[in-house]
Amino acid sequence: MHPEMAFLMILTVLFLPGAWGQGGSVRPGAVLEAKNLTLPAGSRAVLPCRSPQMVWTRDALKDRQRVVHWDLVRSSPEYSVERVLDMSPGARQRVYNAFNKGRVSLPDSAFSDGNFSLVIDNVVATDKGVYTCNLHHHYCQIHQSIQIQLNVTKSARKEKRYWDGEKTVLVVLLGSSVVLPCVNRRPLWREGLQEDQQQVAHWDFQPPGVRPDRADRLVDLYASGERRDYGPLFARSKMSVEEDAFTLGDFSLYISDLNPADRGLYSCHLHHHYCGLHERRIFRLTVGPPLPSHPTTVPRIFQNNDELEPRTKEVLPHEEGPRVVNVFLPEHRGYFVHHLGYFLAAFFLLAFIIIAVIVLTKRRKKRDVEYELGRSVRGTMTNGGEIAFDCTELKACDQEPLHSDYKNNLLKERDMTKDCNKEFDGKMWK
Repeated sequence: MHPEMAFLMILTVLFLPGAWGQGGSVRPGAVLEAKNLTLPAGSRAVLPCRSPQMVWTRDALKDRQRVVHWDLVRSSPEYSVERVLDMSPGARQRVYNAFNKGRVSLPDSAFSDGNFSLVIDNVVATDKGVYTCNLHHHYCQIHQSIQIQLNVTKSARKEKRYWDGEKTVLVVLLGSSVVLPCVNRRPLWREGLQEDQQQVAHWDFQPPGVRPDRADRLVDLYASGERRDYGPLFARSKMSVEEDAFTLGDFSLYISDLNPADRGLYSCHLHHHYCGLHERRIFRLTVGPPLPSHPTTVPRIFQNNDELEPRTKEVLPHEEGPRVVNVFLPEHRGYFVHHLGYFLAAFFLLAFIIIAVIVLTKRRKKRDVEYELGRSVRGTMTNGGEIAFDCTELKACDQEPLHSDYKNNLLKERDMTKDCNKEFDGKMWK
């Protein structure tokens, strides 16, 4: 197996489930609340949906809520922080140091084109430090900042711009002009957007057994005052939402005279495109048995003609208020994809292990065959490639006969050597 193929398989095992899980987790908005509600038939249900960020103030919002300011942090001669200038759409830019007036400025069109860069003319040595551009939108509760470090040099060859891993560093020539960049072209920071056109709230209803993409739209609410009702439920006041919903930020849905047909999944969607707000709240409504109209009590029998004592009304178990149980419902859309991804990952990992074992086994067998071949070749003796001698054909000449006539061992060994040499010479000349 090639190393590249093995590396690709390992990457597939590690990253495939995560990639599929991310692809299946795309949602239209963040689910902030999920509840299960069980209410008796005939009662009135209140599905709460409130958000203070959806309150429409109906005033010059963009002139009072958006602010940009530049701050300077100096490390020498001692650590200090000072405000350089600030600016809002409804006011002129304010410079805090008299020495910087006419020398430090922002573009007048900053809140129109999103360019909040700081311009410094006639750079001096005291301008050295870390500058921070801060963008605040108090209504939308959005705060952003960017840092730039400014260094001053007396040599034109040392002018440069680089990234030190955390922030941009500018080295500029003493007495020259410099622009510290801070650009944010999001629609949130520019003019031309009306708040009443960007705020939308709507309720959806999903009956049991119906898929989420087949849910019915109940009502659409717009901050401009426009309202769209779908179906006759709102027309006959069975369902309602307060008229001043955008004034109070309360978009709760009221359902009167509950019946079994009202059970299902209700979802409240809040969109504030101007602020980038997208929220969902889900309620699973279950309708129980109706409450008895006149609860009956068991008559009491008094003895000895005692006077009837006043009884206090007992609260029956079914007369208690509706119980609300908060249950956070999981998102089921990505479950199948997650399980399939983990199954494929385990399959690829098992296949990789099996292939590796097979390859190692084949290599081991091949090495054993080569070793046996070398052994057999070394055990065979050849002379010029023509005649091969087999050691097994040599007869042992050291066998002593049963009846020996030799007087001593020296004579015996000499005769045995002669006999072996004769027999060996005879075989060679054949």
